[in-house]
Amino acid sequence: MSSSRPDRVFPVALLVALLGALLPAGVAHAASAPVQGGRLDWGIKSSFQSYVTGPIANGGWSLTGGAATVGGSQFRFHSAKGSYDPDSGAFQSGFSGGVHFTGHRKPDGSHELDLAISRPTVKISGGRGSVYVDIVSKARSTGKVTTSSQVPFAALDLSGVDMRGGSSPVALNGVPATLTSQGARAFAGYYTAGTPLDPVSLSVDVAAAAPEKPSPAPSAEEKDDEKDEDGKKGDKPRAEGAFTDAAVDWGVRRTFREYVTGAIAKGKWTLSDGAQDGGALFRFPKGKGSYDAEKQTLDADFAGTVRFTGAHLDLSLAKVAAEVKDGKGTLFADVVSEGRTEEAVPLIAFEAKDFAPKDGLARITEAPATLTEGGAKAFGGMYKAGTAMDPVSLAVAVDEKAKLPALPDLGSDAAPSAQPGADSQTKNQKAGSAAAPAASGSGAHTGAYIAVGAGVLAAAAIALYVVRRRRTTTQN
Repeated sequence: MSSSRPDRVFPVALLVALLGALLPAGVAHAASAPVQGGRLDWGIKSSFQSYVTGPIANGGWSLTGGAATVGGSQFRFHSAKGSYDPDSGAFQSGFSGGVHFTGHRKPDGSHELDLAISRPTVKISGGRGSVYVDIVSKARSTGKVTTSSQVPFAALDLSGVDMRGGSSPVALNGVPATLTSQGARAFAGYYTAGTPLDPVSLSVDVAAAAPEKPSPAPSAEEKDDEKDEDGKKGDKPRAEGAFTDAAVDWGVRRTFREYVTGAIAKGKWTLSDGAQDGGALFRFPKGKGSYDAEKQTLDADFAGTVRFTGAHLDLSLAKVAAEVKDGKGTLFADVVSEGRTEEAVPLIAFEAKDFAPKDGLARITEAPATLTEGGAKAFGGMYKAGTAMDPVSLAVAVDEKAKLPALPDLGSDAAPSAQPGADSQTKNQKAGSAAAPAASGSGAHTGAYIAVGAGVLAAAAIALYVVRRRRTTTQN
């Protein structure tokens, strides 16, 4: 049974009252603050996923731009960037990553169903909210491909949610969403306007708005020092083939990660020796070696180790190395499995056709990769040689001023863990299915809440958190 409107408003009133009591008299209203990191979890429409991968369309989907999966049917978009005004509740944040659906394969290798959705942006103002997306779709009848930017794709139902007064991190959970008329057209006519979509959940970090302070003018001594430094290394030519830094980003294989943390293996992964977790990929940093810009060749070693453990599973990949030559790349690693170590195993092969430096970086972005014979042995025969693995991204800084691409920024974990002992969980579990709600189906419980980060407002946050609204939805 749905709760009444006054019941839903009560916790918000409590929150506002507490805020008023805690703020000293005469304090000016807070300015709009920048959103600086976080994630959006959204399955778009789980029944569409089932159709795409089912026996009729016989297709699939792939992730782009560092997007990940959460639970059984949600996609995770990362690196939130936008603004939030706690006074008015106005909120706007864009997220990175995308998903590409294909199905109904034709004899020529193309697909009748071809739909890519990326860069979702959530905008909320005056109690109304929408999700905008970039979308590339192929019309079912004509096959015409349409590319649209920031289409108002989904309308959000924010009934009973007051966006005012939140602090970092700000979170919304299970917000009901419906397809807009513009979204229906961009969706290539698979669904009509008003069709229920999967609920939307997000969590973002909000930075304190700070006034900019002018930098003090350098003293005469500092200016002299800068001149000396410029004379020492201002335009000093670099050694032939040398580079300043490099990194490899690779997620191994999405389904393997899901198997490791799933109900069968019940395992986890841990990172050491400098490896970094980007949610959908692992970064092996601190690359050293040689690079030839003219020949577009690379021979480099990287830091970092990733270890997968679970039921009947203990596999470590360490001392990752990359070799690029003649437009082809190979990723190597020391493989530790069942107590045995195999050194410099060629794990995967990937395309590296354009590896010339641009703006100080030589980059390969999300290159398709396949498992080698050595890689198949490393995985104990779980996958055959030639199996598609996660794509590889490789970046080499050939200029001291160049910066490597940033890792996906998942922000803080605002949602309470669904499991006991969450403090002992590894980062991938905190950023994965443990904290994420499942996409709702027919008759599922859907709710929305805004999480308030101030400890002194715990009572108000809890009151707001427990507000729930039940709604029966019909899913195609």
